[in-house]
Amino acid sequence: MSSKKTFFSLNTLKQFDAFAKPLEEVQIKTVWGGVVSLVCFLTIGFLMMSNLFEYLDTTPTEELFVDTSRNKKLQINLDIIVPRISCDYLSLDAVDSSGEQHLHIDHNIYKRRLDLNGKPISDPKKADGVGSKEVNKALSNKHSQTNVSDVVAPSCGSCYGAESSSILCCNTCDDVRRAYKLKSWDFNPSVIEQCKNQNSNSSSENAFKEGCQIFGTLQVNRVGGSFHIAPGTSFSINNMHVHDVHPYSSSSFNTTHIIRHLSFGQKVESIPGHGGNPLDSSETMAFEGGTMFQYYLKIVPTLYQRKDKTVFSTNQFSVTKHNKIISLERGTSGMPGVFFSYELSPIMVKFTERQRLLGHLITQFLCNISGVFICFWMIDILMYKLSKMYNLSTNNLPKTSK
Repeated sequence: MSSKKTFFSLNTLKQFDAFAKPLEEVQIKTVWGGVVSLVCFLTIGFLMMSNLFEYLDTTPTEELFVDTSRNKKLQINLDIIVPRISCDYLSLDAVDSSGEQHLHIDHNIYKRRLDLNGKPISDPKKADGVGSKEVNKALSNKHSQTNVSDVVAPSCGSCYGAESSSILCCNTCDDVRRAYKLKSWDFNPSVIEQCKNQNSNSSSENAFKEGCQIFGTLQVNRVGGSFHIAPGTSFSINNMHVHDVHPYSSSSFNTTHIIRHLSFGQKVESIPGHGGNPLDSSETMAFEGGTMFQYYLKIVPTLYQRKDKTVFSTNQFSVTKHNKIISLERGTSGMPGVFFSYELSPIMVKFTERQRLLGHLITQFLCNISGVFICFWMIDILMYKLSKMYNLSTNNLPKTSK
């Protein structure tokens, strides 16, 4: 009795068989079926190879949207060599569209003296104007040791009314400049005695006997602006930016330069899809003295998201270059040097590394195999039906007697 129940249940399962087996004697193979099968297999192979290449591709996806970030500062990374002008006669200044000026930038900028062959003469130095700090420290020691008779009071130069609690004496031109900067006064070195003495020292004698490498980073407002490397002492007078190249003329300066690196924001070594920095390792020759080189940069904010969901921001930029000779005879105005003007694009680019899953690849393989096979199976059935109808109609045609 139990064996009959088992047999009945097994026969019932046959009703759920979705893969009915055709009888071997009714299987028919045709030429058209062979052609369709070959095309089907080639299509499946092509789609599977495409899915495999897509799985192995590491290029991140790219999307554009309006930049709504509110970063207050823009970091500029630079490494520039001026091989024909000494470091003592070069200054790096920045001005933005908001009117803020950064003269004689030194907070994260270093200068390295080079010989005319480009070899370093000394270690990089960071100009920080320590002279006034030493004088102020000596003065404080004097007040704290009034009972000591052998303390010699250091000389205290005038700051021309710009003295403050942090700067009591101005013994050098840099001291006067810093004092004026704290007061937001216009600075004109031509009327400052300390600056006249500075211009007469030996640094001007080596102006064209050495080269200079300027490198580091500087922080500016995140608005359009410009920065430049130019010879002479820079100062602001009547809200105008001026460079004093005394005792030389503008045509005396060879502004040949090498841009080893220039970027904006966080430094990026290698990112798939990142366009790179177009000015890196570029050298520009000045064939005449007093040449003014101008670079117009269009900065595009860029975000990069890695597979681990970490996001960091950087910038890409495009550049247009122009140069002209500063000469009164030619009617051209300006000053010799290397000038960079930049604008920020309102559009941001985001690169996202795509996560590649092996299960997704296998699913695509199975979908391609089943989908393509069913489509070509239907095509084969249609062609078989049409061929049978054609043969049937041909056989039913009346035969003509000879």
